[in-house]
Amino acid sequence: MPRAAAKKAPSPSHEGAHVRFTDFCGYRRSCGKIKKSWRAETIYSQGGVHYIQKGAVQLSVINENGKEAVAGLLGPGDFFGEGCLAGQPVCMGTATAVLPTSILFIKKNEMMRALHVEHALSDLFISHMLSRNIRIEEDLVDQLFNSSEKRLARALLLLARYGKDDQPHGVLPLVSQETLAEMIGTTRSRVKFFMNKFRKLGFIEYNGGLHINTSLLSMTRFSFV
Repeated sequence: MPRAAAKKAPSPSHEGAHVRFTDFCGYRRSCGKIKKSWRAETIYSQGGVHYIQKGAVQLSVINENGKEAVAGLLGPGDFFGEGCLAGQPVCMGTATAVLPTSILFIKKNEMMRALHVEHALSDLFISHMLSRNIRIEEDLVDQLFNSSEKRLARALLLLARYGKDDQPHGVLPLVSQETLAEMIGTTRSRVKFFMNKFRKLGFIEYNGGLHINTSLLSMTRFSFV
C-alpha cells in the first residue's frame, strides 16, 4: 500500500491588515530568541531588531548632563532597534520595560534575509515604520505642547492599547505612580493628583487592575486610530 505523502508545513497567512509578525516567527522558529524583562529593566541589545510580544517599552535619550527625554512609548506588535538595519553601530537611546515585557530579539542578518525573502513581512515592516514615524511626531508634540495632565491621559491610553483593534485593551496591571511620572516628565505628587481626579471623573477605575475607560479620550487631542 503506497505511503501517504508527508504534508508540507504551510506558510503563515499574510493577508490584509491582519498580518502579524508572530505568524512569521511561528513558521521560522529559529528566527530569534525571546527575552522577558521586568519593569524598569533596560532592554537594548546591539546587532538586532526587537519585536514586542507583550508589555510596554519606553524609548528615551539622556544628554551629557543626565537629563532624560522620553522619545516614545511602544507596545505589543511594535519593533525597535531598527537602526541596525541601516548600519547604525550603536543604539542612540535607551529602551526600558514599563510593564513586565516579552520581546523577540532577531539578529540583523536574519532580519535582513527575512525582509528580502518574505514579501508579506516586508509590507508589514514598512507599515510599522510609517505608523511609527506618525507616533513619534505625536509623542514630540505631546511632550512639547501638552500639559502634564494631558500627557498622563495619553500615556494611559497608549498603555491600554486604544486604537489597536487586534489587541485587548482597557485593563492594565497596576503601574506605579513613579513610573508614570518618569514617562511623562513630572513629579509623583502631580501624577497622584491627576489619577485621583481621573478616578473621580470616572475616567479610570481600580478593581484588581487599572481599568481605562473610553471617556479618558476626551482629555487628549489625539484620535488613537
